[in-house]
Amino acid sequence: MEDLKRFVFKMYDFSFLEAIKDNDVVPGPFDKTQAEAMLADFLAEHGGKASHETVIPDLCAHPGGRRILLAVFGNSPFLSRLVFRDPLFLAKLSLQGPENSMAETSRDLKELAQADLSQEELGRRLRQLRGQAALTIAVADITGYWELPQVLQALSDFAQAVLQCVVDALLRAHARTGDVLLADPARPSHGCGYTIIAMGKLGSRELNYSSDIDLIVLYDPDRSSYAGKRDVQDFQVRFTRTLVRLLQDFTEDGYVFRVDLRLRPDPSSTPIALPAGAAETYYESAGKGWERSAMIKARAVAGDIELGEQFLKNISPFVWRRNLDYAAIRDVQDMIGLIRAHHGHGEIQIAGHNIKQGIGGIREIEFYAQTHQLISGGRDRQLREPSTLGMIKVLQEKGLLDEQAAGLLRNAYVFLRVLEHRLQMTHDEQTQTLPKDPVEFARLGNFMGFPDHQEFTRTVRRHLENAAAQFQKLMALENGGAPDKQKAAPQALSEDFLQGLGFADSKRAFTITETWRSFRYRAMRSPRAQELLNQLTPEILNALAATSDPDGALLRFDEFLAALPAGVQIFSLFTANPWLLRLLAEIMGMAPGLAQILGRRPALLDAVLSPGFLDDFPGEAELAKDLEYALEAAQDFQDVLDITRRWVNERKFQAGVQLLRHLLDGAAAGKALSRIATTLIRTLLPRVEDEFALKHGRVPDAAMAVIAMGKLGGEELTFTSDLDLIFIYPDTQEMSDGKSPLGAAQYFARLGQRFINALTALTPEGQLYEVDMRLRPSGGKGPIAVSLEAFRRYHEELAQTWEHMAWTRARILTGPEQLTADINRITHGFLRRKRDVASLAHDVAVMRGKVDREFHSDNIWDLKYVRGGMIDAEFTTQFLILNYAVEFEDVLHT
Repeated sequence: MEDLKRFVFKMYDFSFLEAIKDNDVVPGPFDKTQAEAMLADFLAEHGGKASHETVIPDLCAHPGGRRILLAVFGNSPFLSRLVFRDPLFLAKLSLQGPENSMAETSRDLKELAQADLSQEELGRRLRQLRGQAALTIAVADITGYWELPQVLQALSDFAQAVLQCVVDALLRAHARTGDVLLADPARPSHGCGYTIIAMGKLGSRELNYSSDIDLIVLYDPDRSSYAGKRDVQDFQVRFTRTLVRLLQDFTEDGYVFRVDLRLRPDPSSTPIALPAGAAETYYESAGKGWERSAMIKARAVAGDIELGEQFLKNISPFVWRRNLDYAAIRDVQDMIGLIRAHHGHGEIQIAGHNIKQGIGGIREIEFYAQTHQLISGGRDRQLREPSTLGMIKVLQEKGLLDEQAAGLLRNAYVFLRVLEHRLQMTHDEQTQTLPKDPVEFARLGNFMGFPDHQEFTRTVRRHLENAAAQFQKLMALENGGAPDKQKAAPQALSEDFLQGLGFADSKRAFTITETWRSFRYRAMRSPRAQELLNQLTPEILNALAATSDPDGALLRFDEFLAALPAGVQIFSLFTANPWLLRLLAEIMGMAPGLAQILGRRPALLDAVLSPGFLDDFPGEAELAKDLEYALEAAQDFQDVLDITRRWVNERKFQAGVQLLRHLLDGAAAGKALSRIATTLIRTLLPRVEDEFALKHGRVPDAAMAVIAMGKLGGEELTFTSDLDLIFIYPDTQEMSDGKSPLGAAQYFARLGQRFINALTALTPEGQLYEVDMRLRPSGGKGPIAVSLEAFRRYHEELAQTWEHMAWTRARILTGPEQLTADINRITHGFLRRKRDVASLAHDVAVMRGKVDREFHSDNIWDLKYVRGGMIDAEFTTQFLILNYAVEFEDVLHT
């Protein structure tokens, strides 16, 4: 057996040791004499044993092996104990490298879960594997063989594998006694109804070297595999206690992990294992701000993963609020204040400074990322990246963090996390506090690769100060809109003052502001909302007074406030973004229509802060990509209806603001609004078809085309336009293939009506568009959808001139390629028909007379219906197209 071990070792090469032998990252020993003495003791104690007689001397003699051993013996008593306890493993690690070592540990854990050991033996083996993993990861870290992300990933993967191993092993043990029924003994956790949610650094795969693991344990009584006689909750609680004991018990082999279960809902009064439904109810009804922040990093890691992932999906509306949440800044400030009060870190003191909780520490960098997530993560799923380094990268890519600031935060985070690891691997202690003792501080600096402790001090201070400066900039947003001291405070308001600002009806203006000061509106009931409104009032009045209609703007702003369901969010938004308040005042003063829309849906202001809101309005490809991305969050068809309404309303609001700011002219705004509607129709129709097909299936080789008429067809849509649509389907005698099959005519008529309902239905998010189908063949008397042959026959034999006039503006939005080609062929046929010019002119004049009788106007500002207005221009153009299309086909494409 011993000869076999020596043979196995000789099968490996020294590639890992060769890779690090000249590495200048490996720290030297703090006390070289002591380290060399320990190396001699190690060689004397283990170098002569039969199983080690070749490997250990070779390891100690190799330059890379010697550097590792001196670094361990000279800096870390904990790692030194691991080396002396299991020298064979160190030799194996040195020869096969960290990746192979961790892969083997992972395989060992999977085998351990299936080994059916006693709890005592299971715990002993877990502690041994933890020691091996700790040594492997430490060696990869201190040699610089792994960068920080690899170290964090390895620590997190090991913890997750341990949790899964213990859950599987315990389930198998209970299955042997008949308490649990396993659907698949090879995968005990699958569908077992018991899940572990990792929080904090394990959840985000950023576990530190000697970290607790923060867990929430949930179960589903209806899904549980428990079949014993106890109450199911009693079983789940006992099961969890056993799991925690196996991980936490401390013996001569050490321990596996310290476990913290206090992040569960209301930990002082709830059991350590909770029904998933009860936890959902808690977060929906009583979840706190800090719990939102904690849940950003939550991840299902062991047990019934499907159950855990479904739970996290169910509570995502609590974590990721749909609207921008600048009030989260105050929540973060409060948390930071509590942390600093508890730890007493009012300033950066290097000796004794807590590099996690203190000023400029790891927590502030994490909060920097999480604050952006709490504010905007509900709207932008790219901001839901759980890792801190990943979030810094996302913030930089999205322009929310400039390159220099991102570099400072990234470098500080990497340095402080590595420093945290060196602190913890020295004695295997969960500490983030720098030593006060000068010798221990110098020892830590040496372990970090700084033989000069003064240089180490300067480096630590620089990173802490850089992180603190960036965090303070972010927190300053809370006071970003505070009023200038030169401007009037709220208590100084008077009718004379308001008249001086520019309000003509100063008496009414004073009455309105007094209403605000008495906090009568629903949005002003909380003390925080009142505080913010008092701060903002001078800025609000100055912004409204600067508009072209101060009195009208004030009245509309008052209506806006009166309709708000809550104030803290919107007031925090204005405080953090003062320019947004000025834009709102501009809307109130110059665009009553937009002001009315905002009054109904104040959350539309969130869209203004979206990247690119005031850039060139996007084209159809970019709009389609954006809408598809938004719809990825839809869990059912109702979500599709709500998401499309939010998207359309925000995009229409964007076009309105750009028109107000003269970034778009009238024609460009019409094209922008038409692109919004076109994108919606092309994206929504397939989802309506999928929903319809659940019951009725599909007609083989047939699909419906949607044709835009009127202003949408001509790409001249306005903010209040209906959508004039026509639905055409191919000629077929096939029945649909669903559970309730329909003939083609009935199928497409019902599908068309279902699509109209999807466009017009009023949901909590509002309405998309009104739809007008009167331009279809036979108008209101005809079917909702017509076959291609019926369409051809009608327009070649029955259609009147005014109907062909309408088709000069037609545009096919979506449909199968062959059907689209056939519609274009038929359309060109009847539009290019040879016509008698006198008869054509007569028909156009008759139609114009009908319109005039219904909408006659002598008001020159009624630009649509007054003589010489838009209707006359449109009718004249359509007359010319129908008259000349027979000679000049190109007029149909203009």
